[in-house]
Amino acid sequence: MSRLVLFILLLLFLYGILYYLIRDMVVRRKKLGGELEPEELVQDPYCQTYIPKRTAVKKRIEGKHYYFCNKDCLRKFLEEKKS
Repeated sequence: MSRLVLFILLLLFLYGILYYLIRDMVVRRKKLGGELEPEELVQDPYCQTYIPKRTAVKKRIEGKHYYFCNKDCLRKFLEEKKS
């Protein structure tokens, strides 16, 4: 009997979590006007990887904007550019 009660409580808990996640997705979709916009990717000029533009390390060099995946790639790019 106690196993049945624990099983029912577990199901209610999982239902609550799924309900919260699905409701949150619906709210986000409504905020975006019904469509989820794809995230813009930019290429790191040093390591050639693609990263989301909003999380990239941004640096303006000689009037041009560059986007890097981390500060190490930025540092290495600047060192290479000096040489």
